[in-house]
Amino acid sequence: LEQLPFWGFDGSSTMQAEGSSSDCVLKPVAVYPDPERKNGALVLCEVMMPDAKTPHPSNTRASILDDEGAWFGFEQEYFFYQNGRPLGFPEAGFPAPQGPYYCGVGYSNVGDVARKIVEEHLDICLAAGINHEGINAEVAKGQWEFQVFGKGSRKAADEIWLARYLLQRLTEKYGIDVEYHCKPLGDT
Repeated sequence: LEQLPFWGFDGSSTMQAEGSSSDCVLKPVAVYPDPERKNGALVLCEVMMPDAKTPHPSNTRASILDDEGAWFGFEQEYFFYQNGRPLGFPEAGFPAPQGPYYCGVGYSNVGDVARKIVEEHLDICLAAGINHEGINAEVAKGQWEFQVFGKGSRKAADEIWLARYLLQRLTEKYGIDVEYHCKPLGDT
C-alpha cells in the first residue's frame, strides 16, 4: 500500500467539485487482488483535497472512528434490473406476491441467470480476500442479498464497498444493472 502513488483527478468530472476549482487527489487506502485479471490489483482510495492531507467533503470514510478490534457484519440487499424493471418482473404489472422468492430455488422463483451471477460474485469476492459470508434470494422477485463480516471499522466498510463494486462490474457482462434501493418501485 505504501508503494502506491497518490493520483490527481478533475473533481468536476465526478460532480465532486466546481469546474473553477476542481483538483482532487486519490489516496490509496486498501489493496485487494483482482481475481478477474492476471496479476491485477483493486485499489480502494479516499478522495482528498489538493493538499493531499485534508479529506474531501465527499470522503465519509475519513470520519469513521476506526476500531481495529471490533467486528462488523453488513447485509447488502439489492435488486437485479433489466430493461427498467426488476429481473423477472413481467413487462406489465407485477409478479405473484412474496413468499416463494425468499431463499427461493427453481426457475419460477429465481429465474435462469440470477443465481449464476450471485454465486459468481461470491467466488470473486472470496478470491479477492473479502470476508463474504453468505447469499440468498430475498422476499421480492429479482431481489437478493449478501453478507460481509469484517474485523475493524474501516476494513469492514471497505469490504462492503468493494463487494458492491465487484457485483456491479460482474453484472455488466450479463446486461443487468444493480439497484440498491430497498423499494425501487415504491410501496406498490
